[in-house]
Amino acid sequence: MATLDDKILGEKLHNYCSSSEDEGDSDYEDSRSGDEEGNAPKPQGSAEPPPINNWNGSASNTGPKGVLEDWRRFKQLEAENRAELEKERIALAKKLTMSVRTEREEEEAKERDELEEELNELIDEGFLMKYQQQRMQELMSQLQKTPKFGKVVTLKSQEEFLDAVDKEDTKVTVVIHIYNSSAQACETMDGCLNILAAEYPSTKFCRIQADITGLSRHFRVDGVPALLVYKGGQIIGNFVQLATELGNDFFASDVERFLIEFGMLPEK
Repeated sequence: MATLDDKILGEKLHNYCSSSEDEGDSDYEDSRSGDEEGNAPKPQGSAEPPPINNWNGSASNTGPKGVLEDWRRFKQLEAENRAELEKERIALAKKLTMSVRTEREEEEAKERDELEEELNELIDEGFLMKYQQQRMQELMSQLQKTPKFGKVVTLKSQEEFLDAVDKEDTKVTVVIHIYNSSAQACETMDGCLNILAAEYPSTKFCRIQADITGLSRHFRVDGVPALLVYKGGQIIGNFVQLATELGNDFFASDVERFLIEFGMLPEK
């Protein structure tokens, strides 16, 4: 039989509630509850920990120094971007300048290309040989058409003098010796011109007495020997008093060198 104490204790354990003992019982029940669920009991009076912030960024200093530093960095980046854009703009302008050409420049470039193509064709040995042969044939044809003389022609009148100059082929050089038969230098000149006429058959050599030309007596005495050179009906050389230049005794080579020096004869 349960005693009074047991009765009281039993009622106390199962039915009795107390403000002080009740808290102990509650702790006891919580600890038992935690053990039964397999979890560690939570300590009394501790709040739930706040969630962890997972942001990995960096915050800049928002103070006065930080603001100035940010502004300087901004201006630096702005200047760098401006310089880079300027470089790109200059490069693009150069590219456009080099690629955009006027119509005249296009024509000149086309002409240069055509000339290069022609030069490339000339480089070809077969074409070059063919061109040389064709050119030689043209030169030979021109030489065949050019009148040949080979001797000194004596003119007996003023009309023959004019015809010898005006009616001759425009490509022919006409050398006329005005002489006085009594002058020794004129006799020497005749001998030299006979030699040069044979050496330069494409050049027409003539002689005429000073008396026939109607020139003054002073010229007939002191102006001879004289050489007048014509081409295409126009006088291109007028050499008088050659005795002063060459003397009375000279050679065909002296006359030849003299005429070549003034461009009256072609060089051999």
